[in-house]
Amino acid sequence: MEKNGKEYKGIIFDLDGTLIDTLEDLADSVNEALEQMGYPVWPVEAYRFKVGRGFRNLMENSVPETVREDGGVIDRMLGFFVEAYDRRYMNKSHPYEGVDELLDGLVGKGIFLAVNSNKRTDYTEKLIDKLFGRIPFVGVFGERAGVPKKPDPAGALELCGRMGLEPGEVLYVGDSGTDMKTGRNAGMDTVGVGWGFRGFPELEENGAVYLAETVQDILSLVEG
Repeated sequence: MEKNGKEYKGIIFDLDGTLIDTLEDLADSVNEALEQMGYPVWPVEAYRFKVGRGFRNLMENSVPETVREDGGVIDRMLGFFVEAYDRRYMNKSHPYEGVDELLDGLVGKGIFLAVNSNKRTDYTEKLIDKLFGRIPFVGVFGERAGVPKKPDPAGALELCGRMGLEPGEVLYVGDSGTDMKTGRNAGMDTVGVGWGFRGFPELEENGAVYLAETVQDILSLVEG
């Protein structure tokens, strides 16, 4: 992977599918909610293309098509899901291979780090605290009232401000087209990771500046 000559001093990471593999806990929780509603469930792999746009969107994409526009149904599903996810969110979720070493290496190089997710803020903060509590992130953002979700750049730009950097000095790292659009909208170079939920085709289609097959590819962008 060739670096374009820029010096990067900060990195903003997506959470689900980028730092942490949360797919099974999310899938199990949605399927429990679907069962309680009397709807058919989905295989775990189907959720790779349902997650990433917030919990309400996840409910809308998981219920039968005939009830997706029914706000009352979605509200009930969301209630059942949150109850299930409260019990499950740390059952199977774990950092991807090499992510611990990646974050430690970036901290050692003096790189500013942050997290920007469409997952609800309380779960985002709990997962980061549990799995990466030692890492001095300048901010850990999830879905917040009054702040538009990704791909709107508001959260990314706020984190960039906390770093005291210009957008061109910050890499935006994620596993989905939404992340690539977020970084681009914020004026940041993007890194699409191949180990996440979506894969390289979606990342390339959405303008990834860099493609990372391993965590070493990310480290190489801040070395030298």
